[in-house]
Parts: sequence; structure tokens; C-alpha cells
Amino acid sequence: MKIKKLLTLALSLTIAGTLAACANKTETKKDDKKIVVGATAKPHAEILEKVKPLLEKEGYALEIKVFDDYTLLNTALNEKSIDANFFQHIPFLNNEVKQKGYKLTYTTKVHLEPMGVYSKKITALNDIKNGAEIAVPNDPSNEARALRLLEKNGLVKFKEGETITPRDITENPKNLQFKELDAAQLPRVLDDVEAAVINTNYALEAKLNPTKDSLSIESKDSPYANIIAVREEDKDSAKIQALTKAVNSPEVKKFIEENYNGSIIPAF
Repeated sequence: MKIKKLLTLALSLTIAGTLAACANKTETKKDDKKIVVGATAKPHAEILEKVKPLLEKEGYALEIKVFDDYTLLNTALNEKSIDANFFQHIPFLNNEVKQKGYKLTYTTKVHLEPMGVYSKKITALNDIKNGAEIAVPNDPSNEARALRLLEKNGLVKFKEGETITPRDITENPKNLQFKELDAAQLPRVLDDVEAAVINTNYALEAKLNPTKDSLSIESKDSPYANIIAVREEDKDSAKIQALTKAVNSPEVKKFIEENYNGSIIPAF
């Protein structure tokens, strides 16, 4: 009788183990067909919405997680709470990898968001007053990008290098002062500063049109194209390849060209 009970228990455990294994396989298979991408709202999440039906045709479900704080996106990707992110350019990613040791890379360029100079107090950069305060992003790659745009307009000069700050000024004829702020805050301080250099996604959220409202804007040959970032280990996976193909599709290119009127430019 005891042996019969043991056999019954063993059989029950075997069946339970088999069911658990089947459940795990089913869940894994389901996860392989789901792609979770973290993104900032404009224009990244908007573009990804156009990617959804393209991936559905390939058997994948795209979930878009919108982040208000872009500084959390690479952490989320590194910690595997998302499969990819879409918000940054290559120099920004490279700096994050260098500073934080993330094992992240990118698969493709999607679009360029030309950075622009905006003001509520002047209508031309030549009108900037002596000693005026200009707001710029405070993260390393975007700050350097903003300062180079000001340099290109002849307002100030900096030393050579990929990463520069106001401390690297070599010539400052108008004695400009720089206010370093989180990129998302820049549109909100336009009433308080002479001008601000703002990323296009935050300009759009503030109802600013880069091609109409900016005093100066980056040229189309800027190296700061926005990318799809992924973990190095997942770069060649089937679902990441499917995502890459979809974001570089003719349909997405057409959407960018028609929806943003030149304020955002396809990079593929």
C-alpha cells in the first residue's frame, strides 16, 4: 500500500513537472512574439505607432512604453524591463555605455531631429545682448551639440573635442552666460533667458515648430540621428531584426516626411 502511494505521488509530480514545462514553453514562445519598446512621447512613440501594424503582419505584438524621463530609458533596457528603446542618438548612447558600463548597442538609424535655438525676446541671433544668458541641455552629448550650434553661428568658440562644456570656451566676444538644465525643462525657461537650445522632441511638445520658430537649426548632415538601441546579446534576435526592418520601412519614411514637415528627417 505504501509503495502504491509513493508511485501515485511520483506520477503526480511527473505530471505537474510536465505541465509546468509546457506552460514555460508556451510563455517563452509568447514572449518571443512580443516586443516591448521604451520611448519618449514625441516623435518616437508616434512613429512606433506606425510600426505596430507592420509588425503585426510578421506575427509580432509591439508594446510601446512611454517614458517622461528619458534618463531612465537606458537603465530600463539594461535591466531587461524593455526589449529596445527609441529616444537617443549615437553620441548619447556611447557616453552612457562609457559612463555606466551598459552592454548596449544599436541596430539602425531612424530619423534626425535637428536641434534649434529658440527665443521669446529676440528675432535674430545677431540681436543677442552682451552678457545674455542662454540655456542649454546639461547632459554631455546634447550640451556639446548645442554649444557647437552656437559656435557655428559665430557667437562663441570652443576648444576641439567631442564633449565640450562652457568651461571649454576659447572666445566669447559677447560674454554670454550659460544655464545648464535638464533637456525637458528648456522650453519652460524661455521667458527667463535670452535664448535656449532645445531638442526637437521637446520643442514639439511645447508647440514650437523647429522650421518656423527657431532662430537657427542644425543642418541635415548632422551626425545626431536617433536610433533603435538594444542589448548587445539581443541584437541578432529574430524579433529585434523584425523591429529594425519595420522602422526602416517605406511606410515609416513616408509618415515622417508627411507628418513633420521637415522638422524631423528620415535617416534611412
